[in-house]
Amino acid sequence: MNLAYFRTPNELIMGVGSVNTVGREAKKLGAHKVLVVTDKVIRKTGILDQVISPLQEEQLLVDIIDDVVAEPPFEILEQIVAKIKTGGFDVLIGVGGGSALDVTKVLSVMLTNEQNVRDMVGIEKVEKKGVPFILIPTTAGTGSEVTYNAIFTDTRDQVKKGIVSTYLLSDVAIVDPALTLTVPPAVTAATGMDALVHAVESYTAVRANPLTDGIALKAIKLISQSLRKAVFQGSNLKAREEMAMGSLLAGISLGNAGVGAVHALAYPLGGKFKVPHGVANSMLLPYVMKYNVVADLQKFVEIAQAMGEQVEGLSLREAADRAVQAMSKLAQDVGIPASIREVGVKREDIPALAEEASKIDRLLNNNPRWLTVREITEIYEAAYEGEN
Repeated sequence: MNLAYFRTPNELIMGVGSVNTVGREAKKLGAHKVLVVTDKVIRKTGILDQVISPLQEEQLLVDIIDDVVAEPPFEILEQIVAKIKTGGFDVLIGVGGGSALDVTKVLSVMLTNEQNVRDMVGIEKVEKKGVPFILIPTTAGTGSEVTYNAIFTDTRDQVKKGIVSTYLLSDVAIVDPALTLTVPPAVTAATGMDALVHAVESYTAVRANPLTDGIALKAIKLISQSLRKAVFQGSNLKAREEMAMGSLLAGISLGNAGVGAVHALAYPLGGKFKVPHGVANSMLLPYVMKYNVVADLQKFVEIAQAMGEQVEGLSLREAADRAVQAMSKLAQDVGIPASIREVGVKREDIPALAEEASKIDRLLNNNPRWLTVREITEIYEAAYEGEN
């Protein structure tokens, strides 16, 4: 085994009703005046009341900014920082899906660093620790509450870009499955499949290690057995709890083992065609798995078993292929498009997409099987035809 590092938030609180601890946790971080960072959709749901009430019970001053947008561009960060820079906030609280949580992470360090946000892109480019922050997800998908990555849309280059820094690990992550009960089916499906991508990619990653392997396999099992029910029986609390735990575990595995070609190919798809991150990942997962399967047959057999597939009596290759088939079926069942044509991609767009994806070395180098522009093009072609 190569050297492995394992990082998680300083404190992780999970369970139904855990959102009620946010005031106490903020106080422990030295809070007097807190800023809740969210989006307008979350503000309309009433979820913020469950966050603000415990804060007010601790006599904390609370402001809210709901300027976050889906697939946030760098410009949103700059606009929000200009509004809050002189606010005197000593703790930030991110509430929402991955976009709100990622924005909160980077706002934290933008408040204490003089760097331009674009200079933070890459691995460990952030110079100083930021303002303390708490993350509260309202979807079961991104795992952002436990990772030190933050993903944004570069509108100039039309591609997603990541800021990766240990300063982006939250001081406290609070995962309350009850906050996901009102998530609509399509969002539940896309975010849930996104979490499954994290688990599968980190399990098969070059940087995977025994710690992340066990965590990722458990995530695959939980998500596989509960996603359909969470999508079609949204009020089923047990399914929501399993999805929240699966997403959390997948995020921990992702944060330590990293991801690979699915994400690399999804970034230009999201940047150029505005495909939501979870949908882009989910669409490409079966096609990348089909390409990767020969690189580690045993691990793909274990994925199939974690997904409940019967592999007794099959050859190693046949059993490994069951993982790909099961993934395609799950994505189909929850309504994920089978072809990138369905999100506006034309065949003539594929060479540019492949060229852009081939530049994302940070992710491609962690994929279990090497890809060049040629192989990336072939995967996009298969995803265009919808053949897997």
